Amino acid sequence: MKTLIIYSSQTGFTKRYTEWLAEKLCAETMTVKEAHKKDDSYFKPYDAIIYGGWVAVEKIHKADWFLKRISKWEGKKLAIFGVGASPITYSGVDGLLKRALNDEQRKYVKAFYCEGGIDYSKMSMGSKVLMKTFVAMLKGKKNKTPDEKAMFEHISKSCDCSDPKYLEPIVDYINSPAETA
Repeated sequence: MKTLIIYSSQTGFTKRYTEWLAEKLCAETMTVKEAHKKDDSYFKPYDAIIYGGWVAVEKIHKADWFLKRISKWEGKKLAIFGVGASPITYSGVDGLLKRALNDEQRKYVKAFYCEGGIDYSKMSMGSKVLMKTFVAMLKGKKNKTPDEKAMFEHISKSCDCSDPKYLEPIVDYINSPAETA
């Protein structure tokens, strides 16, 4: 199956997952910036197209670029994944995946989440300020829920929780017999 993975990575976690996934699927990769320069005919030879983006404020970065094109990719296997600093067990992950696609898009695209990490040294100033503000809010909160405690521990400092095991559901989906999401 000829597969293309398009991605956006801010601090390197999504790029790492893209490289791992490309190896597992023998796929080609390109950044979303590179994909912007391609016309519709470029994507015709691919049987599967996957988009991966980093997660910020419970949204997958640049997902709109991918989702605006899915109607042109009818008959292809389509998937989207977000890579975030939240633990995969965080209750907000389900909400992120549910909001990533509308009901119509879910007929053609399947959404996934990969636990990445956080690297404050590589973040843009705006992202760093946003995250540090969130950490301070969590730190000052009394009676934290288990989710909030886990989140605080996870994002209070740089960490790397990326693991190829989080790609297994994507690989299984892409390699499964053809069907809609």
